[in-house]
Amino acid sequence: MSTVERWGLHELTWSGPSDGTPFADVTLRVAYRFRNRVVTVDGFYDGDGVYRARFMPDSEGRWEYVTSSSAPELDGHRGSFECTPPGPGNHGPVGVHGTHHFAYADGTRYDCVGTTCYHWTYESKEIQELTLASLRTAPFDKVRMCLLPTEGMRPDRLPFAGATPGEVDVEVFDPAFFRHFESRVADLLELGVQADLILFHPYDRGVWGFDRMTPAQDEAFLRYVVARLAAYRNVWWSLSNEYDFNHEKTIADWDRLLQQVQRFDPYQRLRSIHNGTKMYEVFSPYDFGKPWITHQSVQHWDGAEVAAWRSCPKPVVIDEIGYEGNAGRRWGNLTADELVHRFWQGMSLGGYVGHGESFVDREIRAWISIGGRLYGESSARIAFLRDVFAGLPRRADGDVDPEHCVLHYLGDRQPSAVDLDLPPGNPYHFDLIDTVAMTITALTSYSGSCRIPLPARPYLALRGTR
Repeated sequence: MSTVERWGLHELTWSGPSDGTPFADVTLRVAYRFRNRVVTVDGFYDGDGVYRARFMPDSEGRWEYVTSSSAPELDGHRGSFECTPPGPGNHGPVGVHGTHHFAYADGTRYDCVGTTCYHWTYESKEIQELTLASLRTAPFDKVRMCLLPTEGMRPDRLPFAGATPGEVDVEVFDPAFFRHFESRVADLLELGVQADLILFHPYDRGVWGFDRMTPAQDEAFLRYVVARLAAYRNVWWSLSNEYDFNHEKTIADWDRLLQQVQRFDPYQRLRSIHNGTKMYEVFSPYDFGKPWITHQSVQHWDGAEVAAWRSCPKPVVIDEIGYEGNAGRRWGNLTADELVHRFWQGMSLGGYVGHGESFVDREIRAWISIGGRLYGESSARIAFLRDVFAGLPRRADGDVDPEHCVLHYLGDRQPSAVDLDLPPGNPYHFDLIDTVAMTITALTSYSGSCRIPLPARPYLALRGTR
């Protein structure tokens, strides 16, 4: 009997009809049974008369399956496999933990320190390999990445048949594109990195036609994408980047599409949708309180707003808070000091913050667009931040436990002292954290109402433990 590790990937392959439009003409489903539980997944056409189905088992033991299909040669296939314990480094998929945090399926804490590389999978093989090499040594455990190209791109392959604007058939998929894309999702999985897949975006403006597909075409696209990719345990769904800049769809459309992803996905991967914003002018997030949303995916420049957003009982992820770099737009020319400051702001308040780089005068232009090489100073400081936060004592719900730890971030101000009112009880031993120099200096112990002297420079934090 074949074996698959828990939270691994079981794949089935058959030969079937290739005439007509198999993507639309042939239905294929596989019902997997473990004891008295049944999980049903959609199969998909992979070109050249080949059909596949993928499944992620989440319980150890014997699983059985049976197919049902509109094509006789695909109908009624049966089999079984043994699900074995997970291998090293396999903690399962990420889900919401408590109210405002995340954890892997085995209970291991997930830090959610992400980055953005929108179209790295469309680049040359050399750039893609360099991106993976950069991620291998970077502190990031999530990558935001797009399935669809923008109006100005002219890639050799698209998710759909054709590669010329105006000549793309959005009702026929390109299996070769998806085979390559999912291989990169698998590469991220090997690195322990989540793939936050952006399914739609507003940057088409009618050039390719992807922003104005019919509801039926949108639904077929989502069903195919979920069938191919949902079984990878590192997949998240971001329904759209800057959804409110897409004038072809209404809120009701986004509601419907999010619910379709929820319905198609047998594993209920993390789902959200990302707002646009004309920086410092307007903030128009989606209503994250809706039941088909699992977490808040926010674009905003101010990490201090996390305190207010936590009134919604879902994790807050500021996926775009601005980028380190020297681009002409103000969202893309932050200093490392400013970007890391925003990280400390947001994470000290119980949220999560995403990284990006937008250097436009380097050998490889703009990490946020194509990946490649990281040039900025912020990555190392974010790695330091990640280590600090990983060591904080937590309550069962994932929040920092105030009975054992207080964390006070002082931001871009430089006071010579700070007054704190500490919880009653034993004193806290304090350390001074320099977020720029990446040093931790032991101070002394304090309790109750106290004044702690400081060296009067910005970007410091105080950590008290008892």
